[in-house]
Amino acid sequence: MAEFTLPKNSVPTEGKTFQAPIHAQNIRRFEIYRWDPDTGENPRIDVFELDIDDCGPMILDAILKIKNDIDSSLTFRRSCREGVCGSCAMNINGKNTLACTKAIDAYPDTIKIYPLPHMQVVKDLVPDMTHFYEQYTSIKPWLETSTPAPAGSERLQSKEDRAKLDGLYECVLCACCSTSCPSYWWNSDRYLGPAVLLQAYRWLVDSRDENTAARLDALDDSFKLYRCHTIMNCTDTCPKGLNPAQAIAETKKLLVQRKLG
Repeated sequence: MAEFTLPKNSVPTEGKTFQAPIHAQNIRRFEIYRWDPDTGENPRIDVFELDIDDCGPMILDAILKIKNDIDSSLTFRRSCREGVCGSCAMNINGKNTLACTKAIDAYPDTIKIYPLPHMQVVKDLVPDMTHFYEQYTSIKPWLETSTPAPAGSERLQSKEDRAKLDGLYECVLCACCSTSCPSYWWNSDRYLGPAVLLQAYRWLVDSRDENTAARLDALDDSFKLYRCHTIMNCTDTCPKGLNPAQAIAETKKLLVQRKLG
């Protein structure tokens, strides 16, 4: 019989509670996952009550407020604050998203913040992205050509060919989609996952790339590509509004068309 309970040392315990100032009028409650590998203790859930009138409007603003004014040991990633870098990806109230693009007011009650699911945690809200980036590197995310570049010119595209990259190039590799995918949870050692497969398709349809056959060969694998079962969690959670499931389906279609000749 399958067992779906967490190991005892992985079960979060009740942590500290930091109450809002007495004079605060607009109070919001944040429950945040905390884990420090150096202590040997179980993860815990710390509670922070914030005066939202003394805080910026986004979830990332609240996290920065906590780190700057309440608990400087809170650990997380962030950079651009504009939904461009993908650094602040985390699980907020059960859905993966970017903390910098989600407003506090979008959540009516307690806001629960966890690291991206089914990844090793480095500390607190920081997941280990090493394997994810290794998979990204494996699809060779750069132009590969065999013909000489045009003399004194770039490799140009028509407007129509450039338009084929819309909905693909915008991916910021935040891993929200891949870490929402049950197939990736169970097979991430071999399945590339929605984010990497969307990136792979981006190079397959780039008219300037001249290595399409080899790229398809590398993806024609029962695990790398075909572990996708069209669950659609990836498309539902993408904070950039992209459609990784469609990119995966189009890649499968290219392989079928090639086999049919």
